[in-house]
Amino acid sequence: MKQNQKKLTITFLGTGTSQGIPMIANNHPVCLSKDIKDKRLRSSILISWDDVSYTVDCGLDFRQQILRERVQSLNGVFFTHEHADHIGGLDDLRAFCYKIGEMPIYLNKRTLKSLEKRFEYIFKLENRYPGAPSVMPKVIDKDTFIVDDLEVTPIEVMHGNIPITAYRLGNFAYLTDVKTVSDKEKEKLQNLEVLVVSALRIEEHPTHFNLQEALDFVAEVKPKKAYFTHISHMLGFHETVSKTLPNNVFLAYDGLKIII
Repeated sequence: MKQNQKKLTITFLGTGTSQGIPMIANNHPVCLSKDIKDKRLRSSILISWDDVSYTVDCGLDFRQQILRERVQSLNGVFFTHEHADHIGGLDDLRAFCYKIGEMPIYLNKRTLKSLEKRFEYIFKLENRYPGAPSVMPKVIDKDTFIVDDLEVTPIEVMHGNIPITAYRLGNFAYLTDVKTVSDKEKEKLQNLEVLVVSALRIEEHPTHFNLQEALDFVAEVKPKKAYFTHISHMLGFHETVSKTLPNNVFLAYDGLKIII
C-alpha cells in the first residue's frame, strides 16, 4: 500500500487502560510507584502534520491532557469506539469549537449512534443547548480517505466481539483495545514505520492483547518500530518491562513524543 509522505508528530496524551494508573482504591506496587512513567492517564494520542492536529479519541482525562501539552488548536477527532475511556471528553471539545466552528469527528455508525444517545444535548437539532460543542460527524467505512492531504485508512479490529476502528495515517498506525485482527485487515498494516498497539497485562484477557499477544502481532506485522499502550498496572513497572522487550519495541508513556 503506497502512502503519501508527511512528517508526523505523535504525542501520547495517555497510555493507560480504562481505569488509569494509579487505579482508584488499589495498593498494587505499580499503583504506588514514584516513577512518572508508571502514572498513566486514559489512552489517546495527538497527531500533527503541517499546521493541523487531530486526536485519536478524547477520553475521560482529555481536559487534563490537553492542558498538560498546551494544545492551542485542534482540527478534529478520530474515534475508535464508544467506551467511556475513549469518548468521555467529548464535551471538552467546546473550547476548540469556539475557535473553528464545527469540529469534524470521524467514526463508525455504531459509535455515532452511541454518542447521539449519551450526548443528546450535543447532537439534538431542536432546542439545542447553546454552550454545547458543535461537531460534524463523518461516518467512515473501510475505504481509505483523505484528511488535510494525509491518507487515512480505517482498519477493523475486534475488541472481544465488538468491531472497532483502528487507523493508519501515512506510515503510522494506531490500534487500541484490540484482541484479534483478520488477515485481510492485517494487509493494511504492511510497511509501517511505527505501529502503536495495546498490551494490557501479562495474563490473557478476553478482549485485549496481553503482552505476549502484542509481541506476536508485532513480529507478524513487522513495523520498523512498535510502541505499546493501553497499559494496566498488571503489566508491571515501566522500567522493568522495558528491559524485556525486543530492540525495536518500546512501552509508550504519557507525554512521549515521536516524529515519523
